[in-house]
Amino acid sequence: MQTNNRKGFSLIELLIVVVIIGILAAIAIPKFANTKEKAYIAQMKSDLKNLASAQESYFADNNAYANLAAIQAAPYSWTVSGGAQVTPNITAAAGGWSATLLDARVTSAGATDNCGIYAGGVAAPNAAVTAEGVVGCWP
Repeated sequence: MQTNNRKGFSLIELLIVVVIIGILAAIAIPKFANTKEKAYIAQMKSDLKNLASAQESYFADNNAYANLAAIQAAPYSWTVSGGAQVTPNITAAAGGWSATLLDARVTSAGATDNCGIYAGGVAAPNAAVTAEGVVGCWP
């Protein structure tokens, strides 16, 4: 007597599994596509909050606010986390300062790639920055 004892999956079963995995990937990939860009924005916000602390330290020492070169020098040594991909801009005045960061790594059309903060008697760098000392971001 001969027994048919075949083990394994049929071609149809394997195709169904591949199709299901493809459908799940098509759903999941767009959900995670902008995760890196969200991380870059969080990094810019953190850098600007660190800048605000460094500016207050500089003001306590010098009774004036620092420009970019002064705040990057020792002992304050403020730097941006994104390296050369992030462009800082700091405007210091007698009564306050404002700063913006532009991240070149954010490349999606219409994505948020600028963040700013200000303090004192200077104008906000953008309408998205609505309160003194609070970081705001805009495309």
